[in-house]
Amino acid sequence: MKTKIDFDINTLVRENIRKLKPYQSAREELKDKDSILLDANENPFPIGYNRYPDPLQRELKSEIGKQMKISTNKIFLGNGSDEIIDLLIRAFCEPGNDSILINVPTYGMYEVCANINDIDVIKVELDKVFQLNLNQIFEKMPKAKIMFICSPNNPTGNIIKREGILKLLHNFNGIVVIDEAYIDFADEPGFLNELSQFPNLVILQTFSKARAMAGIRLGMAFMNAEIVQILTKIKYPYNISLLTQKAALKALEVDAVNSGIKTVLEQKKWLISELQKLKIVCKIWPSDANFLLVQFKNHKQVFEFLLKEGIIVRNRSNEPNCDGCLRITIGKSLENLMLITVLKYLDKMNYKNSE
Repeated sequence: MKTKIDFDINTLVRENIRKLKPYQSAREELKDKDSILLDANENPFPIGYNRYPDPLQRELKSEIGKQMKISTNKIFLGNGSDEIIDLLIRAFCEPGNDSILINVPTYGMYEVCANINDIDVIKVELDKVFQLNLNQIFEKMPKAKIMFICSPNNPTGNIIKREGILKLLHNFNGIVVIDEAYIDFADEPGFLNELSQFPNLVILQTFSKARAMAGIRLGMAFMNAEIVQILTKIKYPYNISLLTQKAALKALEVDAVNSGIKTVLEQKKWLISELQKLKIVCKIWPSDANFLLVQFKNHKQVFEFLLKEGIIVRNRSNEPNCDGCLRITIGKSLENLMLITVLKYLDKMNYKNSE
């Protein structure tokens, strides 16, 4: 199978975006930190945050690049991955004309961002084990500009088979976005090593999951430098705050990620073993993420009972092939114990009532 080598970004990007002259922010050209800054109408009296942040996040990108072993010109940072999803759609899809393709069930923001931008959404259902339905995708993908693949997938938790994604990368003429928000919890590697092979590939990762920093809202995207330049043209000038950049740099100093992942995976294994003992549980789907998709006999009763006891899970039963399913995030050991204790009580009550 031949790899595409004739990729031309100009055939995909919207014409008005290609011609756009971007806003030049005051801090883009700053080289010397000791300069006298009289250019940005800032308050000159320092309280720690009186200056605008670096709009290109150079120091942060440099540190991420070292750790991920990737060139900084291939890194784009967003206010959460959601901003990056929205920017990709705005850059490449003409409102009222173009389409994106998603594989459902999947992360809901792909569709929401498309709807906001008046972009059609082509939906292809995953198969019965939540893998790509390649025949249907190949049939429908000529109409799409961007294809989103979440792997490990949300809400199903499973990683998408590598060979299926590679077939799409070799044959799709648009942008392929692989959302790897949960990749740190999976045994299999992501697609970062394939980035140089596929110029139309965009990989999303995040500080929200394994790095335990959902509150700072920092998404990472890795892509060829041409796509980075396009997204940089249309992003808000200072989209990553100084607070976020400082917090992320601090987090990158400590290697707490691996120990946190190990604990989560241990707790997931324990939780699966305890859930398997319950009669109200029909199925626990295989998970490569930090959550489980669990099918219950009476999911509404389970959801409401947990809510009443102060335990909040996500009802995903309305998603394709997810009848009766609740999505349960792996919590701390005491939280997981409390969840199982409540479910055991409900299980016992239901069993008694059926006698």
